[in-house]
Amino acid sequence: MRKFKTESKKLLDLMINSIYTHQEIFLRELISNASDAVDKLNFKSLTDESAHIEQGDLAIRIAFDKDARTITISDNGIGMTEAELEKNLGTIAHSGSEEFKEANAESQGDAVDIIGQFGVGFYSAFMVASKVRVVSRAFGEDEAHVWESDGLEGYTIEPGERAEHGTDVILTLRENVPGENGEEGENYDRYLSEWGLKDLIHRYSNYVRYPIQMMVTKSRQKPKPEDAGDDYQPEYEDYEELETINSMTPIWKKRSGDVSQEDYDEFYKSTFHDFEKPARTISFHAEGTLEYDALLFIPGRAPFDLYSKDYEKGLALYSSNVMIQEKCGELLPDYYNFVRGVVDSADVSLNISRETLQHDRQLKAIARRVEKKITSELEAMRDEDRATYEKFFENFGRGLKYGIYASYGMKASELADLLLFWSAKEQKMVTLAEYARVMPEGQKAIYFAAGDSRERLEKMPVVTGVLSRGYDVLLCTQDVDEFTFQSMREYVARDLPKVYEDDAAREAAEKAAADGAEPELEDRHLELKNVASGDLDLATEDEKKEAEEASREHADLFGAMKGALDGKVEKVAVSSRLTDAPACITTEGPLSLEMEKVLKRGPEGDVEGMPTAQRVLELNAKHPVFGKLVAAKEAGDDDKVKLYAGLLYDQALLVEGILPDDPVAFAQSICELM
Repeated sequence: MRKFKTESKKLLDLMINSIYTHQEIFLRELISNASDAVDKLNFKSLTDESAHIEQGDLAIRIAFDKDARTITISDNGIGMTEAELEKNLGTIAHSGSEEFKEANAESQGDAVDIIGQFGVGFYSAFMVASKVRVVSRAFGEDEAHVWESDGLEGYTIEPGERAEHGTDVILTLRENVPGENGEEGENYDRYLSEWGLKDLIHRYSNYVRYPIQMMVTKSRQKPKPEDAGDDYQPEYEDYEELETINSMTPIWKKRSGDVSQEDYDEFYKSTFHDFEKPARTISFHAEGTLEYDALLFIPGRAPFDLYSKDYEKGLALYSSNVMIQEKCGELLPDYYNFVRGVVDSADVSLNISRETLQHDRQLKAIARRVEKKITSELEAMRDEDRATYEKFFENFGRGLKYGIYASYGMKASELADLLLFWSAKEQKMVTLAEYARVMPEGQKAIYFAAGDSRERLEKMPVVTGVLSRGYDVLLCTQDVDEFTFQSMREYVARDLPKVYEDDAAREAAEKAAADGAEPELEDRHLELKNVASGDLDLATEDEKKEAEEASREHADLFGAMKGALDGKVEKVAVSSRLTDAPACITTEGPLSLEMEKVLKRGPEGDVEGMPTAQRVLELNAKHPVFGKLVAAKEAGDDDKVKLYAGLLYDQALLVEGILPDDPVAFAQSICELM
């Protein structure tokens, strides 16, 4: 027996038990080796006139014998001599494929796509096999040789027989290991089935460039006997047929002009198990320091588990048409977690198991380009196919908003223009840019209201008050909306008509425009304001003056009402925003009533010390109810002032969609008043 070179036992044990995450990867590695062997022969035929082969005959075959517990991976590639068996299989971590790539780097071109590079993939066979037998005959040689090992101490090489050039790798699978103490055992029988092998080929090696063939069992109807009667029932028989299992040419490697949208749709639905075609398909090829192909899909509907903790984002990562990771999460930011697709690059630096990348910067470079492409495609959809975009946003808009919130506003510049909100004035979904383009001159903020339904928000006094002044209000009904706006702080509206500070400047600009000059544009920084916050500053000077006078005149009333509410409000004040309603609840500080509701619905909502909104009870001094309050105070009826204060506060809460602290007391107060 020949000993493995290097620190054999320790290193071989490492190869077999420590490098790979999943033992099923063994078939991917052995098929990749077979593909490399065929590639080398293909290259030889292109560079050596004496090495004539039929391109259509090049293939890889898989077979299994359930009784003998063997799996055989065969190829009709370049094969190996005795010396090459010694060098390639007897020396751990020596890669003949890598050596070939280096020797022919300038001449192999697109005709050859060598996969191997570390020289350890072959030893993954010992994860599932108790013995590995390799029968190989080098191209142009008459004699074959057999390499055999149990993966422990060493190996043997003996003369053998093979009808033609190429290599057979025969694995004798280990015996099943039963589970113990509730732990799952090892079931090696799963690899000894037609379905199990086909599944692994489809998953990991579907796009290897050469046919991967296997005898498969099929069923067919037997011919109907001539003497069969009317009650004849068709009979069926099983038969075996050689079938090509893999697709070979990946759709993402084809020019987009050569692929129909129907083909893309079919690939998407079959690969990602979706019955609905994608809303958008993105295909591109990148060249430069890092060369790769990408095929991305924006789904037409949200998967049922998109917002669950079990949902796993990521694109399928391939290298030289071999799948490395089924879902590479690093290729997508969280806010684009709904995107599905494939990235394929032969240039990425894989780790020794070829399951992850060595250089994180390569992934980051690809991820940045992928993100820009997705953003660009969404912008095009928004501008060119609004109905489709609105459906997309209904499905995935929450994630875009959360992307801004989770990044503390850092991603606002990339994502803000993709957001849609319902316009109370326009009665349709609008972008922030569209809102800004139709603002009245002099408007300095974007106004929004947050709640659980558009219907309720449209009737709220704080909303109708802003609308009555000619300003639009965005109605936000998702729990993340207000948190998103707080993270953004402002929105920069690009290329708006310039606002001039004085009449002279405006007149000069108008004259210049009349003479044919281009209108002046500017970028405007617009604050994002909740209409329920206490600092809208929409009142005219006269309204502000009236409110100040009423506040001074009725300071005792407001003090009595605040005392009656016993710490429920920070203050009671005259409102300059209300039109028809007698009162409303607004807030001071960063936390609004809607945000407080969202936090209370969270897992720690009932924890003591949870922050609450600083509430302000605003009163409409022009409403008849206010006159009743003043009359009660002037009459010295403190009980009635207390009753009115509680009722106004509770009904203002109900308008906000919040139950009174004591619904029974609220009902009793109404009865008492009646």
